Amino acid sequence: MKKAPGFNLPDQNGRAHSLKDYAGKWLVLYFYPKDDTPGCTKEACSFRDEREVIAQLGSAEIVGVSKDSVASHKKFVDKYHLNFTVLSDESSKTIKDYGSLREKTLFGKKVVGTARNTFIINPGGVIVKEYLGVSPIGHAKQIIDDLKILQKSV
Repeated sequence: MKKAPGFNLPDQNGRAHSLKDYAGKWLVLYFYPKDDTPGCTKEACSFRDEREVIAQLGSAEIVGVSKDSVASHKKFVDKYHLNFTVLSDESSKTIKDYGSLREKTLFGKKVVGTARNTFIINPGGVIVKEYLGVSPIGHAKQIIDDLKILQKSV
């Protein structure tokens, strides 16, 4: 377990959010490659659909992060009626701080993108669970199951 790296990023409405804003709450911080792509949309919509259940678990918050712009996030949130915060990390600093920046080869060229990773951060700001290379299908349910277990152990 390690202290979660701090961040200060704008949401889909341009308002700044920092890790400190979530102090005292459970936080599900998930990183994803790109707005409005099939896998990322499935993942976001599953979090949207499970939002109330997750919120009931120790007032847990869901926050998504990608390097898409605030304007792109706004369109994504509005199109799919997302009911949680999505942060823009155009510099990729926070993505990198969480070990979610990855290099891959696409059509023979090296490209840098965002890995689909999720972190559960406890109310004290400590990462208590990491999910690396997540499959978007069933991930929200997995988060719910793990939050229940993690909160019992506190």
